[in-house]
Amino acid sequence: MTEHETQSTAGPQRATGEPEAQAAHAQPTPGRTGESRTRPESQSNGVQVNTGVEATGVPEAAIPELVIISGMSGAGRSTAAKCLEDLGWFVVDNLPPALIPTMVELGARSQGNVARIAVVVDVRGRRFFDNLRESLADLDTRGVTRRIVFLESSDEALVRRFESVRRPHPLQGDGRIVDGIAAERELLRELRGDADLVIDTSSLNVHELRAKMDAQFAGEEEPELRATVMSFGYKYGLPVDADLVVDCRFLPNPHWVPELRPFTGLNEEVSGYVFNQPGAKEFLDRYAELLQLIATGYRREGKRYVTIAVGCTGGKHRSVAMSEKLAARLAAEGVETVVVHRDMGRE
Repeated sequence: MTEHETQSTAGPQRATGEPEAQAAHAQPTPGRTGESRTRPESQSNGVQVNTGVEATGVPEAAIPELVIISGMSGAGRSTAAKCLEDLGWFVVDNLPPALIPTMVELGARSQGNVARIAVVVDVRGRRFFDNLRESLADLDTRGVTRRIVFLESSDEALVRRFESVRRPHPLQGDGRIVDGIAAERELLRELRGDADLVIDTSSLNVHELRAKMDAQFAGEEEPELRATVMSFGYKYGLPVDADLVVDCRFLPNPHWVPELRPFTGLNEEVSGYVFNQPGAKEFLDRYAELLQLIATGYRREGKRYVTIAVGCTGGKHRSVAMSEKLAARLAAEGVETVVVHRDMGRE
C-alpha cells in the first residue's frame, strides 16, 4: 500500500548496509561523507545562535544548522539523508555521536561553506546511545539549534524489508529478525520521544518518503511551524506519527448515500454533504480555534512540526473533506501545511 499525497517527487535511493523502503531499487551514490554539496544560496543561511565558538573568532552567522537523522534500521534513514544531500545539506553517515559537537564546530569554522549539516546516527548499543544523549546535552548547553528526524516503521514492514535483501538485523544476534527489531525499538524509545519530526514509512515507497522530506526541508527559509494534515480510516489503524487525532465519525457517513459512495471527500458534492450536517461547521470552527492556541504554544516551545490526523471509518469521505477544510484554515493563519490522504483509494 502507498500513501496518496498532494505532492510527490522522484529520486534515486542510496544503498547502504541496511534495507530501506523498496530497497531493491536502490542505487549507490559515492562520496557522501567526504564532500560538501552546499547550494550557493545556503552559504548565508546560518542560524543566529550562541555556541561559544564566536570566542575563537567565528561569527555567529556561520554556525550551521543541524539535523540528526535516526530511527529504526530499515525504516529509510539513508533515503532521508540522500534527500537532504540533494537539497544541499552536508551529510555525514554513521558519525559516532560523541563527534557531533566537533562536526558542528568544524562547520562553524568553514566560513559559511558548510551552512547546513545532517548527521545520520545509527544507535546499536547502550553506550552508543549514552554518547548521543551526552552530545545532545552538550549542544543544548552551547545553545545550538538542532532537530531530530526519526524514521519509524511497523514490525511487519521491517521484517519484509530485511527478508527481501536477505540480511540480518544488526541487533538480532543469534535470534530472529523480530528479536533485533524489538531490541532496537526499546533502545530508541527515548530518542523517539525527543524527536521533532517522526515519519512512519510503513506504507511509503522511496519517492513518497523523499516527498515528505522535501516538504519539510526544501524551503530556503524555515517557517515558524509546519503542519501535516492527514486523513485516515480507523479500520486501517491510527497513524503512529500523529501528534493530534481528530475523530469525524460523529457525522453521517456519505458511504450510505448511493450517489455519493463512489466519490471521495475531494468531490464538491461529498464535501457539501458533510458540511451541511448538524455540527460539522461548528466543529471545524472550534477545532481551528483550538489549533491556533496549540500552534502558539508549539512556537513558544520551539516545536517546528505537527501532524494532525483526521479520521473516519474508511478514510475516504468525511475525514478527507474535513482535512481539506482544516488545512485551508491553517494555511490562512500562516502555518505552512501539507495535506496527506493516507487511506483514500484503499477500499
